[in-house]
Amino acid sequence: MVIDIGGQDSKVIVTDGQGNVINFAMNDKCAAGTGRFLQVMAAALGIDVSELAEFSKGAEPVQISSMCTVFAESEVISLLAQGVAKERIIAGIHRSVASRIVAMAERLGKGDRITFTGGVAKNAGVQEFLARELGREIIAVPESQLAGALGAALLARKKPVRKES
Repeated sequence: MVIDIGGQDSKVIVTDGQGNVINFAMNDKCAAGTGRFLQVMAAALGIDVSELAEFSKGAEPVQISSMCTVFAESEVISLLAQGVAKERIIAGIHRSVASRIVAMAERLGKGDRITFTGGVAKNAGVQEFLARELGREIIAVPESQLAGALGAALLARKKPVRKES
């Protein structure tokens, strides 16, 4: 199984032993569960998106009820106003993203091995909650944000180029 979370969409892809896609789910209708969702939440918290994972280490997550980015942003601002620690809010955001992906993965059936790609794979907090909720190790590839482009390049390299006559 491949979990790919980029800036604009999130995907869960189930493959067979040869890497052929046998099932696929994608969230591309809203920003919930994507890198953009994390960017908006980081801005509401007044931190850079690259700092999110560090803040949430070991924190007990609060419940982020809304998956809609706009409503979740309002919820985060409200939690801050109530004096809830940023660390707990960020852990809640990470759990919220993971829960969204886990729901997609469970519809497809859990794979034996899980590879995490896309820019969000660089966020150790999201990775930790995915592993916890799926109950297995998550393999995040180096330079995960390039995985799709590298895969396309490898496929293009295998296919012969047809010359126009």
